[in-house]
Amino acid sequence: MKKHILYAIPLFASCLIASCSDWDDHFNGAGNGEAGSNVTLWQMIKENPQLSDFAEVLEETKVFRQHKKTSVSYAQLLDGGQSFTVVAPVNDSFDKDTLLKMVQTAQGDSVVEKSFIFNHLSRSLSSITPEDKRVLLLNSKYADFEDGKIEGVALTAPNQRAKNGMLHVAESPIPYERNLYEMLCDKAELSPIGAILRDYEEDYFDADQSISSGIVEGVPIYVDSVIIERNRMLNVLGYLNREDSLYLVAAPTKDEWNRVWEETSKYFTYDNRTNKRDSLQQHWTMRALMEDAVFNVTLNPWYETAKESDALASLDSLTSVPYYRPASNYQKPVYHVFYKPFAADGILANAREIQCSNGIIYEMDEWTYDPRKTFFRELWVEAEYNSNITEYKACYYNTRRLVRDSISEYGYLQILHEKATSNWEMTFRIDNTLSANYDVCAIVLPRTVAYPDETFKPCKFKATINYVDEKGASQSFNCNNTEFETDPARIDTVVLAENFHFPAANYATNDIKVSVKLKCAISTRETAKYSREMYLDCIYLRPRTDVENGEE
Repeated sequence: MKKHILYAIPLFASCLIASCSDWDDHFNGAGNGEAGSNVTLWQMIKENPQLSDFAEVLEETKVFRQHKKTSVSYAQLLDGGQSFTVVAPVNDSFDKDTLLKMVQTAQGDSVVEKSFIFNHLSRSLSSITPEDKRVLLLNSKYADFEDGKIEGVALTAPNQRAKNGMLHVAESPIPYERNLYEMLCDKAELSPIGAILRDYEEDYFDADQSISSGIVEGVPIYVDSVIIERNRMLNVLGYLNREDSLYLVAAPTKDEWNRVWEETSKYFTYDNRTNKRDSLQQHWTMRALMEDAVFNVTLNPWYETAKESDALASLDSLTSVPYYRPASNYQKPVYHVFYKPFAADGILANAREIQCSNGIIYEMDEWTYDPRKTFFRELWVEAEYNSNITEYKACYYNTRRLVRDSISEYGYLQILHEKATSNWEMTFRIDNTLSANYDVCAIVLPRTVAYPDETFKPCKFKATINYVDEKGASQSFNCNNTEFETDPARIDTVVLAENFHFPAANYATNDIKVSVKLKCAISTRETAKYSREMYLDCIYLRPRTDVENGEE
């Protein structure tokens, strides 16, 4: 796919097409420059011998419109009726030859447009005044006019009025400050992250901004189609390419990134029958890593306070974008919160700051993170949700609600045998399992939650775990044919299978490939000793890691 760096182009393009669809009319529209000025910005630049290098780059760089290079140069644009403020660096202050070489390449031309041309043009008509001001450049970055300088660059000949704008001659180019997305893509040590992020760039047709000429045979016809380049991954992680955003990004360097990628991707190994299994593995591995590497400063206001007071080391926590807190007060973990991030064992310990135009990258050679606090999460399958029940036999069931902190999501399933000696079966779907190890458990409530003054008998049952192997073939594990017996006096977490390995991930798929079947296992002669009624809170999968398995 195209690799043009065009994230700021849509803003510029929308300016260009605001009032007309014809390209020639567009560039020759009426200007609103200063009264009494007789020359255009281009004429002023062309006639200044100190600006010949800048003039040559303007002549050779073509305007992009809707991702396509036009025949219109920026020299022609500045010679037309549209108004601009131009900051023009003098000769020998920049590498003209490199820029001219870049505009002859398929990718370099748009890079020159965005990082050099756009970095010196603004739609705001701005003159140097005693008051400081901030102007929006065409690449959507902001530049500050302070003390007769722009971004610290001295202006040798400011406030030159043209009939279509204002020209400031500068002793050197305005420094180009990359945003977070650009830095991840361009910095060599971070490029593996950027390379994968770029895979999610796509062209999006914006019907609302496009100009329609009507409908033919039920199909809208557009005389001016607006195509916007967007990044599907940034829609999830955060808009790291927008200048009006502010984020922190944890970014491991090449070797560390490759290590954590290899480690994490194993959790997202799909079976051979899964459609686009390799793409799914890459996508969810990327999400698993990056969702907890991006922090929106707006959602973490305490960061700026700590930063300004030089107290980051004592910062209590940072919350990543997919922050999760359980709906009930049951003892479920809170995910995507990183405590003491800058402390010695914190997620950003020993990281190096890289300042970007819309935030800070924390570059690190070691990334200390625990999968169990991020993507390798506990799985809670609420028994009372009918959508989780795939099959039942020889029984009736009722959903009951009870607001108690000891009950997950404040609900449970009452399972009742159909006949006096019926051994019921209930099968529950298990979604979002990773190719990893879990303790598979059933949490059973005592009947005293409903009838506190009565005494009850235990229930006895068997369990079967259904799953698929690496080839996609259905498999089952009968939990060693164990007969599990519940404790009628307390909330009982019954471990059906300890450290059970799922060879294939079932994460974010619609297919039911993993399930747990519970079957009452009470013989006729045991009826007096056991009860066939069960209060099932949930099926619970507890993650296990190599550390716990003794495989450090």
